[in-house]
Amino acid sequence: MKKSIFGRLLPVVVLVGGASMASTAWAQAGAEMLANTCAGCHGPDGSSNGPATPTIASLSTDYFVMSMKDYKSGKRPSTVMARIAKGYSDDDIAAMAKYFQTKPFQRPGQKVDADKAKAGKALAKKYCESCHEDEGRVGEGVGVLAGQMLPYLQYSMVDFLSLKRETEKRQKAKFDALVKDLGEEAFQPILHYYAGVK
Repeated sequence: MKKSIFGRLLPVVVLVGGASMASTAWAQAGAEMLANTCAGCHGPDGSSNGPATPTIASLSTDYFVMSMKDYKSGKRPSTVMARIAKGYSDDDIAAMAKYFQTKPFQRPGQKVDADKAKAGKALAKKYCESCHEDEGRVGEGVGVLAGQMLPYLQYSMVDFLSLKRETEKRQKAKFDALVKDLGEEAFQPILHYYAGVK
């Protein structure tokens, strides 16, 4: 008896479907394995408790990829990330970006100056909210500020103001406007505000 076309194709469909599912599972496992190498500094699933290391969980994939490529090329200064980033291919970086984007940003809370944070909230709304939306929780092409460790935010601001970070030169006009209006010390209340967001 002759098999129908469906009967003849069924094993092929099952084989291809199974291979596709296995490929997806392997890609997820591979991304998780790559991401595990980041845990020593950035914490489990990218949520840091280290004072000078940012949380990378929930970053947009575009920002993660841009940051890693800037580390690799030397556009973004770092202590160790330039050397680490060079060890990953573009495909590795894209896989890690997708992995971390799905992880929740854990905000353990930290002590901040309440008076500075209160003043910083109004300043952030005026000068920062157009890029760092939802109290610094999201933004297109920018990092998450809300709940990052205060020392990390302070170190980053030094880089921003000195324009050491190539990608931040586009933001120079905004930084200049704030400094002109209020002086560099105006950043401290803003940083206390963002560090205190839960």
